[in-house]
Amino acid sequence: MAEPNKKLHIAMFPWLAFGHIIPFLELSKLIAQKGHRISFISTPRNIERLPKIPPQVAPLITLVKLPLPHVENLPENAEATMDVPYHIIPYLKKAHDGLEQPLSHFLETSTPDWIVHDFAPHWLPPIASKLGISRAFFSIFNASTLCFLGPTKSSVIEAHEPRSEPNHFVVPPKWVPFHTKVAFRYFEAKQIFDLFEENDSGNSDWFRYMKVLSGIDAIAVKTCVEVEGEWVKLLGELHDTPVIPVGLLPPSKQESLGNKDSNWDTIVEWLNKQEKASVVYIALGSEIQPSQNNFNELAFGLEQSGLPFFWALRKRKGVDSVQLPEAFEERTKDRGVVWTGWAPQFRILGHESVGGFLTHCGWSSVTEAFQFGRALILLPFLGDQGLIARFLEEKQAGVEVPRNEQDGSFTRDSITETLKLVMQDERGKIYRDKAKEMTTIFGDRDIHSRYVDKFVEFLENKIG
Repeated sequence: MAEPNKKLHIAMFPWLAFGHIIPFLELSKLIAQKGHRISFISTPRNIERLPKIPPQVAPLITLVKLPLPHVENLPENAEATMDVPYHIIPYLKKAHDGLEQPLSHFLETSTPDWIVHDFAPHWLPPIASKLGISRAFFSIFNASTLCFLGPTKSSVIEAHEPRSEPNHFVVPPKWVPFHTKVAFRYFEAKQIFDLFEENDSGNSDWFRYMKVLSGIDAIAVKTCVEVEGEWVKLLGELHDTPVIPVGLLPPSKQESLGNKDSNWDTIVEWLNKQEKASVVYIALGSEIQPSQNNFNELAFGLEQSGLPFFWALRKRKGVDSVQLPEAFEERTKDRGVVWTGWAPQFRILGHESVGGFLTHCGWSSVTEAFQFGRALILLPFLGDQGLIARFLEEKQAGVEVPRNEQDGSFTRDSITETLKLVMQDERGKIYRDKAKEMTTIFGDRDIHSRYVDKFVEFLENKIG
């Protein structure tokens, strides 16, 4: 047991993707609010790109810059997944492995009580263990996704046949004891084998994840039992490790509204002219690169829907960007905006003219949308996004765009029909109502604050 009121020193070490870094930072700020010291560790350029830390917790958060080692094939100044095309990410993982020595040195000299880390540093648990530092894996993925990925508890593994072909992944795993539709589609299942194969970093993602999980004291998950109760319970059984939901870490409204942003002035001027709940907001995250054909169908489907839209179209660095159909912007300029700069998503979703969100189903984006009860049009592309889409459909909290099972392609008509169903049709009222209902959980800051309290209590009471 920690001494009463002992202030802890907690090191936070996220993977080099802003979809991971930002939830780690949100959790850091909430822990610092309880008076504990945080060392937030990343690379110099990522630290420089962080949002400003609020003054009330800034004295307790030290930003630790570990220079990223140079690795062949990794462009200069590339320090996050958003800086490189998808096929270069393994080299970023290789560079990240080069942080082992500097991180070890930091841990030796600053002796934190805990290190809260991500899936990538497979080498970290034994180092921290040797130094007597407690270890928690913090998953930005939700509990149902982690359960689908599989167990580490040997008795559960031995009781089930290994999944060795795509067809094994298109049905719920045998170790899930309750009814669910959470599984991959065939075109997603084919991609999932990338996880298990050694990549250019020298290790598979699965190897990293399993190594990390084999050497921890706890699993912290960005979820809550009100949303994923049975999955949270199952996760603990599959790993034989304490699982602590930390809540959904909603971004602070005060912070989002307090940041002066010239982009926002232009965006809000347009949003203010639109009718209430009429606009569909489209954002596929910073890592999605649809094929040109899929991109065209999305654009044409949006155009033929006739709906007002705001499309946050992030260009990926070092990628031959897909192009909008010829004269698309000209034809839609009276009712739509294609925005290629940085878009303040949380503020856009919070605007009353926005009625729906066409999303890639990243868990953080879903969390933001349900703060405001925005109905979801689901268009997953990568990794866990397909599993989140099924999870949301199961709850009738969104509708997935119909796709070709073999290659994941979709048509402009399927985009148009799904948009109209969710945004306008009487048949889609159930989804709009369900999304509004979700605000009672996702938008209740007191619920999520209590989860962080419980997590901090766990950290205080379990040292070494």
